[in-house]
Amino acid sequence: MEKIQVILLLLASQLAFGQRYEKVPFGGFEQWAVRYITESKVIGGKEKTVYMVGPTDTIRGNVAYSYENTIWSSSNVYAKVMGVTKTSTNVTPAKGPTGKCAKLVTQMASCKVAGLLNINVLAAGSIFWGEIQEPVSGISNPYSVMSWGIPFTKRPKALLFHYKAYIPNNGKLIKSTTFHASEFEGYDPAEVVFVLQNRWEDAEGNIHAKRVGTAICQIDQSVPHWVMDCRIPVIYGDARKDKDYRPFMDLITGSKNLYAFNSKGKKKLVLEEGWADPDTPVTHAILWFSSGSCGAFIGALGNVLWVDEVRLEY
Repeated sequence: MEKIQVILLLLASQLAFGQRYEKVPFGGFEQWAVRYITESKVIGGKEKTVYMVGPTDTIRGNVAYSYENTIWSSSNVYAKVMGVTKTSTNVTPAKGPTGKCAKLVTQMASCKVAGLLNINVLAAGSIFWGEIQEPVSGISNPYSVMSWGIPFTKRPKALLFHYKAYIPNNGKLIKSTTFHASEFEGYDPAEVVFVLQNRWEDAEGNIHAKRVGTAICQIDQSVPHWVMDCRIPVIYGDARKDKDYRPFMDLITGSKNLYAFNSKGKKKLVLEEGWADPDTPVTHAILWFSSGSCGAFIGALGNVLWVDEVRLEY
């Protein structure tokens, strides 16, 4: 059968069952902005490459990235800590099943200057809807420099994407913060999180939220070949009542508390305070893919997650 006929038949089948797929902007990962940032002379003074998911562009110079034309950010950062300029890149374009894809890697990020800095932290590779305030000036609370989520009012049935993964799963985790590293037993699955929220502000500008929709999965085994069209259904209302509920689908609280800008441009905690009724209007969406799920500075060194063709089903 001719290729065009196959495509038409697939489209007809989708329409027959009332399915409609919407591509996420830049979710095919064919376009990337390439940034060239020069690190401080005290750590070598080399020009480093930092990639961003968004309109094709080449950016030279130590300048903060503008999110004017993209909804995506990542764990790739331009930092300036105690006057020392440093970059970190654990998200890169790679070869995917339909062109380019996003490759996310859990790795160590180090910056040592005698008598001034000694940073050696573990970081999972992540891409997410939102932005990072650059240059990053510290690592004490990495989530606080990120603004998570975008305005969003639709009600998709499911999240779809292609993926493959390398998850060594050797039972060992590393916790590495600024001055201390330790190894202990545990597992660190890769994670995909798509959350729909109803947010509002109080008189002081604090951001509150209730969970309207949940589509979260963890990948705890290596998958060497591409899984095409992985589908995660969105559970509306209290996900705990669904037969497929798992503890990792719970509300975002504790060490994973997220932040966002309020209507006055100030960064505030996004407090997920409970489960909304299924028909509650959606105001914001959070989407992220990560090579790890243990939180800041903890994980399995060497985890890799490849992601491509992110779409929403309606």
